[in-house]
Amino acid sequence: MSGFNRNTKKFSQKSPSQRFLSILGLAMFAFYFILGVLVIFWNNFPIAIDPAYKNIFGVLLIVYSFMRFARLWQNNFFR
Repeated sequence: MSGFNRNTKKFSQKSPSQRFLSILGLAMFAFYFILGVLVIFWNNFPIAIDPAYKNIFGVLLIVYSFMRFARLWQNNFFR
């Protein structure tokens, strides 16, 4: 039983600044993800750009959003 206690982490409550940064990180993940989806599926995109480049840019935004989410997950749960 002592091995079980040694391997479990103590979860303490986050400070208000850490909680704010976590929420801000989630909001930025959602922003980049939604922006990437909008860029890909918006038919009358306001900037004249080739559809292939528009799709590439949208995919890059989505990939970047998941990279931000992975970093947020790592910083919040594996510290």
